[in-house]
Amino acid sequence: MGRKWNNIKEKKAAKDKNTSRIYAKFGREIYVAARQGEPDPELNQSLKFVLERAKTYNVPKHIIDRAIEKAKGGSEENYDELRYEGFGPSGSMVIVDTLTNNVNRTASDVRAAFGKNGGNMGVSGSVSYMFDETAVIGLEGKTADEVLEILMEADVDARDILEEDDAVIVYAEPDQFHAVQEAFKSAGITEFTVAEISMLAQNDISLDPEAQAQFEKMVDAIEDLEDVQQVYHNVDLGV
Repeated sequence: MGRKWNNIKEKKAAKDKNTSRIYAKFGREIYVAARQGEPDPELNQSLKFVLERAKTYNVPKHIIDRAIEKAKGGSEENYDELRYEGFGPSGSMVIVDTLTNNVNRTASDVRAAFGKNGGNMGVSGSVSYMFDETAVIGLEGKTADEVLEILMEADVDARDILEEDDAVIVYAEPDQFHAVQEAFKSAGITEFTVAEISMLAQNDISLDPEAQAQFEKMVDAIEDLEDVQQVYHNVDLGV
């Protein structure tokens, strides 16, 4: 699939850690999930999913607790979940997921990040049809064959199981995310290198060095926006 999930996550974490931006993004996402249902992950699947993903990024407990307590406290701060789609250089495609309390500001900022870096924002559906929503779960210490055996014993289906560097990455249908994790936990596996639902491009593309540099600059500008939670694209960055 051309992703190398662990390398991508480490690169993003290293970039975000310098500004603690990743913690702010998770704090907002946890708060929103906790407000949408019970502030207990065992009673709120959306919150449970966010916390599982936060764990793979080593988000500190005090960040998590503060966001949940804020939701419990009845804060009136409201966020809208919005998705933007657009194009970068040389046929590259980008999906941007946001949480915002000011729709006009976010739309303007995302459009500017595209436009100032050789891209342009498209209409809803102009890009997403080329991506598949996919559960991605990674772990270390097992082979692909061992992982397949665990999933078969639990009667859980996966789209694909790949060995990437020192990890095994499972790709599954989104509604199988928790089933895959529970199968692993039943087998004594509780630590994951990746645990998220992503938008995977059906076909990755490679860019020439100049276009790739411009593309990375555009993606960095988008990811730096306060309201942006996730950025997905179809470019094989070779990490």
